[in-house]
Amino acid sequence: MRTSCSVGDVLEVPEKTIAEVPEPEPESKPEPASEPELAPEPETPEPELASEPESELTPVPDLAPAPRPRRRGRTTLLIAVAAVLGVVAGTCTGFLVQANRAPDKLPSLAQSTLTQAKGPAPEPLSAAQDRQVKVDGDLRKLLLKKPSGAKDAVLPDGTDGWLDLAEYAERFNGPDEEFAYEVDQEFRRAAIAQWREGTRDVDVLLVQYRQVVGLGASESGTGAFYWAEREPKTTSWPIPGTGDGMAYVHGADDEGVYSAEAIAWRGDISVDIWIYDAKPIPKKKIMDLAERQMERL
Repeated sequence: MRTSCSVGDVLEVPEKTIAEVPEPEPESKPEPASEPELAPEPETPEPELASEPESELTPVPDLAPAPRPRRRGRTTLLIAVAAVLGVVAGTCTGFLVQANRAPDKLPSLAQSTLTQAKGPAPEPLSAAQDRQVKVDGDLRKLLLKKPSGAKDAVLPDGTDGWLDLAEYAERFNGPDEEFAYEVDQEFRRAAIAQWREGTRDVDVLLVQYRQVVGLGASESGTGAFYWAEREPKTTSWPIPGTGDGMAYVHGADDEGVYSAEAIAWRGDISVDIWIYDAKPIPKKKIMDLAERQMERL
Protein backbone atom coordinates (compact mmCIF):
# COMPACT_ATOMS: atom_id res chain seq x y z
CA MET A 1 0.00 0.00 0.00
CA ARG A 2 2.79 2.40 0.84
CA THR A 3 4.58 1.64 -2.42
CA SER A 4 1.47 1.87 -4.57
CA CYS A 5 0.45 5.06 -2.88
CA SER A 6 3.78 6.69 -3.49
CA VAL A 7 3.97 5.50 -7.04
CA GLY A 8 0.36 6.35 -7.61
CA ASP A 9 0.87 9.72 -6.14
CA VAL A 10 3.80 10.41 -8.39
CA LEU A 11 2.01 9.21 -11.44
CA GLU A 12 -1.26 10.84 -10.56
CA VAL A 13 0.20 14.25 -9.76
CA PRO A 14 0.56 15.35 -13.37
CA GLU A 15 -2.92 14.11 -14.11
CA LYS A 16 -4.31 16.19 -11.24
CA THR A 17 -2.33 19.21 -12.34
CA ILE A 18 -3.46 18.77 -15.90
CA ALA A 19 -7.02 18.45 -14.69
CA GLU A 20 -6.63 21.37 -12.39
CA VAL A 21 -4.85 23.66 -14.89
CA PRO A 22 -7.91 24.19 -17.10
CA GLU A 23 -9.87 25.32 -14.01
CA PRO A 24 -8.07 28.72 -13.79
CA GLU A 25 -8.53 29.18 -17.57
CA PRO A 26 -11.70 31.11 -17.03
CA GLU A 27 -9.59 33.46 -14.87
CA SER A 28 -7.12 33.92 -17.71
CA LYS A 29 -9.90 34.50 -20.22
CA PRO A 30 -10.12 38.26 -19.37
CA GLU A 31 -6.69 38.63 -21.01
CA PRO A 32 -8.00 38.46 -24.57
CA ALA A 33 -10.85 40.70 -23.45
CA SER A 34 -8.33 43.35 -22.46
CA GLU A 35 -6.52 43.13 -25.78
CA PRO A 36 -9.34 44.69 -27.82
CA GLU A 37 -9.54 47.47 -25.21
CA LEU A 38 -5.84 48.23 -25.69
CA ALA A 39 -6.17 48.37 -29.45
CA PRO A 40 -8.14 51.65 -29.71
CA GLU A 41 -5.97 53.36 -27.09
CA PRO A 42 -2.91 53.87 -29.30
CA GLU A 43 -5.11 54.89 -32.24
CA THR A 44 -6.69 57.95 -30.55
CA PRO A 45 -3.56 59.60 -29.14
CA GLU A 46 -1.46 59.00 -32.26
CA PRO A 47 -2.89 61.86 -34.37
CA GLU A 48 -2.69 64.24 -31.39
CA LEU A 49 0.90 63.33 -30.65
CA ALA A 50 1.77 63.72 -34.30
CA SER A 51 0.31 67.26 -34.49
CA GLU A 52 1.78 68.54 -31.20
CA PRO A 53 5.44 68.09 -32.01
CA GLU A 54 4.90 69.78 -35.38
CA SER A 55 3.61 72.97 -33.71
CA GLU A 56 6.28 72.80 -31.05
CA LEU A 57 9.10 72.26 -33.49
CA THR A 58 8.24 75.18 -35.73
CA PRO A 59 9.61 77.94 -33.42
CA VAL A 60 12.87 76.03 -32.91
CA PRO A 61 14.72 78.17 -35.51
CA ASP A 62 13.87 81.28 -33.44
CA LEU A 63 15.61 79.77 -30.43
CA ALA A 64 18.82 79.35 -32.34
CA PRO A 65 21.60 81.56 -30.97
CA ALA A 66 22.43 84.71 -32.89
CA PRO A 67 25.44 84.44 -35.19
CA ARG A 68 28.67 85.83 -33.83
CA PRO A 69 29.99 89.05 -35.28
CA ARG A 70 32.19 88.79 -38.27
CA ARG A 71 35.88 88.65 -37.41
CA ARG A 72 37.93 91.62 -38.54
CA GLY A 73 40.33 90.62 -41.35
CA ARG A 74 44.04 91.13 -41.39
CA THR A 75 43.71 93.72 -44.14
CA THR A 76 41.87 96.08 -41.82
CA LEU A 77 44.50 95.61 -39.12
CA LEU A 78 47.33 96.33 -41.57
CA ILE A 79 45.62 99.50 -42.78
CA ALA A 80 45.18 100.72 -39.21
CA VAL A 81 48.85 100.08 -38.39
CA ALA A 82 49.92 101.86 -41.57
CA ALA A 83 47.77 104.87 -40.70
CA VAL A 84 49.29 105.14 -37.23
CA LEU A 85 52.81 104.87 -38.61
CA GLY A 86 52.01 107.53 -41.19
CA VAL A 87 50.84 109.97 -38.53
CA VAL A 88 53.94 109.35 -36.41
CA ALA A 89 56.25 109.79 -39.39
CA GLY A 90 54.52 113.00 -40.47
CA THR A 91 54.77 114.45 -36.97
CA CYS A 92 58.49 113.70 -36.75
CA THR A 93 59.15 115.18 -40.19
CA GLY A 94 57.27 118.38 -39.36
CA PHE A 95 59.18 118.77 -36.10
CA LEU A 96 62.55 118.40 -37.86
CA VAL A 97 61.59 120.96 -40.53
CA GLN A 98 60.53 123.51 -37.93
CA ALA A 99 63.63 122.90 -35.80
CA ASN A 100 65.95 123.72 -38.72
CA ARG A 101 64.22 127.03 -39.53
CA ALA A 102 65.33 130.35 -38.09
CA PRO A 103 62.95 131.75 -35.44
CA ASP A 104 60.54 134.46 -36.64
CA LYS A 105 60.52 137.83 -34.90
CA LEU A 106 57.40 138.33 -32.79
CA PRO A 107 55.38 141.55 -33.10
CA SER A 108 55.48 144.08 -30.30
CA LEU A 109 52.97 143.66 -27.48
CA ALA A 110 52.45 147.40 -27.09
CA GLN A 111 49.16 148.84 -28.45
CA SER A 112 48.08 152.30 -29.32
CA THR A 113 46.09 154.25 -26.74
CA LEU A 114 42.36 153.72 -27.08
CA THR A 115 40.21 156.78 -27.58
CA GLN A 116 37.84 157.38 -24.68
CA ALA A 117 34.59 159.27 -24.75
CA LYS A 118 34.61 162.70 -23.15
CA GLY A 119 31.90 164.48 -21.25
CA PRO A 120 29.59 163.39 -18.40
CA ALA A 121 28.12 159.90 -18.30
CA PRO A 122 24.51 159.48 -19.42
CA GLU A 123 21.95 160.01 -16.72
CA PRO A 124 20.15 156.92 -15.41
CA LEU A 125 16.58 156.37 -16.45
CA SER A 126 13.91 157.84 -14.25
CA ALA A 127 11.38 155.63 -12.50
CA ALA A 128 8.82 156.58 -15.12
CA GLN A 129 11.13 155.46 -17.94
CA ASP A 130 12.62 152.37 -16.32
CA ARG A 131 10.00 149.67 -16.57
CA GLN A 132 11.81 147.36 -14.14
CA VAL A 133 11.71 150.01 -11.46
CA LYS A 134 8.02 150.52 -12.16
CA VAL A 135 7.01 146.87 -11.86
CA ASP A 136 9.21 146.27 -8.81
CA GLY A 137 7.45 149.07 -6.93
CA ASP A 138 3.92 149.11 -5.56
CA LEU A 139 1.98 146.88 -7.92
CA ARG A 140 -1.32 148.42 -6.85
CA LYS A 141 -0.32 151.74 -8.46
CA LEU A 142 -0.37 150.04 -11.86
CA LEU A 143 -4.01 148.98 -11.51
CA LEU A 144 -6.87 150.88 -13.14
CA LYS A 145 -8.43 153.46 -10.88
CA LYS A 146 -12.00 153.08 -9.74
CA PRO A 147 -14.25 155.19 -12.01
CA SER A 148 -15.98 158.20 -10.55
CA GLY A 149 -19.42 157.33 -9.27
CA ALA A 150 -18.52 153.63 -8.83
CA LYS A 151 -18.94 151.95 -5.46
CA ASP A 152 -16.67 149.60 -3.59
CA ALA A 153 -17.20 145.89 -4.08
CA VAL A 154 -19.76 144.29 -1.79
CA LEU A 155 -17.40 141.44 -0.85
CA PRO A 156 -13.84 142.60 -1.64
CA ASP A 157 -11.08 140.02 -1.93
CA GLY A 158 -7.71 140.23 -0.23
CA THR A 159 -6.45 142.86 2.15
CA ASP A 160 -5.90 146.48 1.14
CA GLY A 161 -5.68 145.53 -2.53
CA TRP A 162 -3.23 142.65 -2.06
CA LEU A 163 -3.83 138.95 -2.59
CA ASP A 164 -1.55 136.31 -1.14
CA LEU A 165 -1.16 132.96 -2.87
CA ALA A 166 -3.86 131.21 -0.85
CA GLU A 167 -6.38 134.03 -1.44
CA TYR A 168 -5.60 134.08 -5.14
CA ALA A 169 -6.03 130.29 -5.41
CA GLU A 170 -9.45 130.53 -3.72
CA ARG A 171 -10.74 132.38 -6.78
CA PHE A 172 -10.57 129.13 -8.76
CA ASN A 173 -12.82 126.05 -8.73
CA GLY A 174 -9.96 123.84 -7.53
CA PRO A 175 -8.01 125.91 -4.99
CA ASP A 176 -5.63 123.11 -4.03
CA GLU A 177 -4.68 122.37 -7.63
CA GLU A 178 -4.34 126.07 -8.44
CA PHE A 179 -2.14 126.63 -5.38
CA ALA A 180 0.28 123.90 -6.51
CA TYR A 181 0.20 125.23 -10.08
CA GLU A 182 1.08 128.76 -9.01
CA VAL A 183 3.94 127.48 -6.86
CA ASP A 184 5.38 125.74 -9.91
CA GLN A 185 4.93 128.92 -11.96
CA GLU A 186 6.95 130.93 -9.37
CA PHE A 187 4.12 133.12 -8.09
CA ARG A 188 5.47 136.33 -6.56
CA ARG A 189 2.52 138.57 -5.65
CA ALA A 190 -0.90 139.72 -6.84
CA ALA A 191 -2.86 142.97 -6.62
CA ILE A 192 -6.57 143.50 -7.23
CA ALA A 193 -8.95 146.40 -7.85
CA GLN A 194 -12.73 145.89 -7.50
CA TRP A 195 -15.74 148.13 -7.90
CA ARG A 196 -19.45 148.07 -8.67
CA GLU A 197 -21.33 150.14 -11.26
CA GLY A 198 -25.08 149.66 -11.01
CA THR A 199 -25.57 145.91 -11.53
CA ARG A 200 -22.11 145.42 -12.97
CA ASP A 201 -19.17 144.09 -10.91
CA VAL A 202 -15.59 144.54 -12.13
CA ASP A 203 -12.41 142.73 -10.97
CA VAL A 204 -8.97 143.73 -12.29
CA LEU A 205 -6.01 141.57 -11.24
CA LEU A 206 -2.28 141.91 -11.79
CA VAL A 207 -0.29 138.75 -11.00
CA GLN A 208 3.51 138.98 -10.98
CA TYR A 209 5.90 136.03 -11.33
CA ARG A 210 9.60 135.69 -10.53
CA GLN A 211 10.35 133.95 -13.86
CA VAL A 212 13.68 132.53 -12.77
CA VAL A 213 13.08 129.13 -14.37
CA GLY A 214 10.18 129.69 -16.78
CA LEU A 215 7.84 132.34 -18.19
CA GLY A 216 5.11 132.20 -15.59
CA ALA A 217 3.11 135.19 -16.85
CA SER A 218 2.70 133.95 -20.42
CA GLU A 219 2.12 130.34 -19.35
CA SER A 220 -0.59 131.43 -16.94
CA GLY A 221 -2.28 133.43 -19.69
CA THR A 222 -2.20 130.65 -22.26
CA GLY A 223 -3.62 128.26 -19.67
CA ALA A 224 -6.54 130.63 -19.07
CA PHE A 225 -7.28 130.69 -22.81
CA TYR A 226 -8.18 127.01 -22.68
CA TRP A 227 -10.94 127.43 -20.11
CA ALA A 228 -12.28 130.68 -21.56
CA GLU A 229 -12.82 129.12 -24.98
CA ARG A 230 -14.71 126.16 -23.49
CA GLU A 231 -17.49 128.33 -22.06
CA PRO A 232 -20.80 128.02 -23.98
CA LYS A 233 -22.04 130.93 -26.10
CA THR A 234 -18.64 132.61 -26.15
CA THR A 235 -17.26 135.14 -28.62
CA SER A 236 -13.67 136.37 -28.58
CA TRP A 237 -11.46 139.08 -30.08
CA PRO A 238 -7.72 139.84 -29.93
CA ILE A 239 -6.70 142.80 -27.79
CA PRO A 240 -4.79 145.35 -29.93
CA GLY A 241 -1.18 146.02 -28.93
CA THR A 242 -0.86 142.95 -26.70
CA GLY A 243 0.41 140.35 -29.14
CA ASP A 244 -1.48 137.31 -27.83
CA GLY A 245 -4.02 138.96 -25.50
CA MET A 246 -7.67 137.97 -25.92
CA ALA A 247 -11.05 139.30 -24.76
CA TYR A 248 -14.08 137.01 -24.26
CA VAL A 249 -17.79 137.67 -23.80
CA HIS A 250 -19.79 134.75 -22.38
CA GLY A 251 -23.50 134.07 -22.37
CA ALA A 252 -25.60 133.69 -19.25
CA ASP A 253 -24.84 130.83 -16.88
CA ASP A 254 -27.40 128.65 -15.08
CA GLU A 255 -28.12 131.46 -12.62
CA GLY A 256 -28.66 134.04 -15.37
CA VAL A 257 -25.38 135.91 -14.80
CA TYR A 258 -23.48 137.21 -17.84
CA SER A 259 -19.69 137.53 -17.78
CA ALA A 260 -16.76 138.80 -19.80
CA GLU A 261 -13.01 138.45 -19.32
CA ALA A 262 -9.74 139.72 -20.75
CA ILE A 263 -6.42 137.85 -20.59
CA ALA A 264 -3.06 139.37 -21.46
CA TRP A 265 0.48 139.76 -20.10
CA ARG A 266 3.51 141.99 -20.39
CA GLY A 267 6.90 140.92 -19.12
CA ASP A 268 6.49 139.17 -15.78
CA ILE A 269 2.97 140.49 -15.08
CA SER A 270 -0.22 138.73 -16.07
CA VAL A 271 -3.44 140.74 -16.51
CA ASP A 272 -6.83 139.21 -15.70
CA ILE A 273 -10.03 141.29 -15.95
CA TRP A 274 -13.55 140.06 -15.13
CA ILE A 275 -16.98 141.70 -15.56
CA TYR A 276 -20.24 140.26 -14.17
CA ASP A 277 -23.68 141.63 -14.93
CA ALA A 278 -27.34 140.65 -14.94
CA LYS A 279 -27.60 141.67 -18.60
CA PRO A 280 -25.41 141.03 -21.66
CA ILE A 281 -22.03 142.75 -21.59
CA PRO A 282 -21.01 144.68 -24.73
CA LYS A 283 -17.67 143.99 -26.39
CA LYS A 284 -16.72 147.67 -26.11
CA LYS A 285 -16.73 147.57 -22.31
CA ILE A 286 -14.29 144.66 -21.86
CA MET A 287 -12.04 145.88 -24.67
CA ASP A 288 -11.84 149.38 -23.18
CA LEU A 289 -10.79 148.07 -19.77
CA ALA A 290 -8.20 145.74 -21.28
CA GLU A 291 -6.59 148.40 -23.48
CA ARG A 292 -6.40 150.99 -20.70
CA GLN A 293 -4.92 148.51 -18.24
CA MET A 294 -2.24 147.41 -20.70
CA GLU A 295 -1.31 151.04 -21.32
CA ARG A 296 -0.54 151.45 -17.62
CA LEU A 297 2.01 148.61 -17.85
